[in-house]
Amino acid sequence: MFFSIALQVAASEARQGHRSAAEELRAEVEKARAGKARGASVPIAFGAPRGNLEGLLELREPRLKLKDVVLDPTLVKRVSDVVRQQRRRDWLREHGKKPSRRLLFVGPPGSGKTMSAEAVAGELGLPLYVIRLEQLISRFMGDTAVKLRLVFDESAKRRGVYLFDEFDAVGAHRTATNDVAEMRRVLNSFLQFMEEDASTDSVIICATNHPRMLDRALLRRYDQVLEFASPTKEQVKEILLRNMKPMKTPRLAWAKILSAAAELSQAELVGAADDAVKNAILDERNFISSEDILTRLDERHRMRNAFLDAAKL
Repeated sequence: MFFSIALQVAASEARQGHRSAAEELRAEVEKARAGKARGASVPIAFGAPRGNLEGLLELREPRLKLKDVVLDPTLVKRVSDVVRQQRRRDWLREHGKKPSRRLLFVGPPGSGKTMSAEAVAGELGLPLYVIRLEQLISRFMGDTAVKLRLVFDESAKRRGVYLFDEFDAVGAHRTATNDVAEMRRVLNSFLQFMEEDASTDSVIICATNHPRMLDRALLRRYDQVLEFASPTKEQVKEILLRNMKPMKTPRLAWAKILSAAAELSQAELVGAADDAVKNAILDERNFISSEDILTRLDERHRMRNAFLDAAKL
């Protein structure tokens, strides 16, 4: 609270043209914060949602940072820019600007959208709240919009990263032939809530696999629209090597592995590498062979095909 008040004083000095005083005060605050961070600390759990929000918001403790997610370098830079703006949001607001906080992640399933949302929360040291759509969307008229209001009110009170996964369930185009009047009202409410300012600068992330289904009016509500893609061969190799640690990986047949990994998502590759590591641990080995990882990649393909075959029935 003391640091917050001190920064408000610095902002007031800056607006009055006392730039040197504002800079000096801000530098002292940052120095004090850095000194405090070096001391021994005890981790404090993030507050879980209560009351009407219980069951509507799922709290996830972020365990990832941006370095843990394998993404296109251009995409990493854009996400890093958002993180940088959030970290220096007081500085931006002093100059009459607001940090980017409303993000739309689009891309195929398993391309790293949810992992990136967790990484943003991890970089900022904020809780990740996942909105549970099965609890949000109600068959009772007006109930869904009321629950949306609760979510946005909470984001205005409690700073965090709020993730609407599978967002096309809420943001589908209002002229869709299978739409109903209630969902049009829900989307209109969402558009209105997105326009509201929040002093907490909570990050709102919407993720979808089907961007073409989204209403066009949503586009101007987002500060950034970030497109995720399936991993390249170089990224496939990096994902597998990262997730096979601490096991040794001598003389892997990368040509066969990369061929076997074709069309698999980042999430599926992580799962295959994790299964290979667990199998090696149980076999009391400290290495992973080409056969180990090829077997696990084949299993992932079989899982995908079984799911697609079931979906056709």
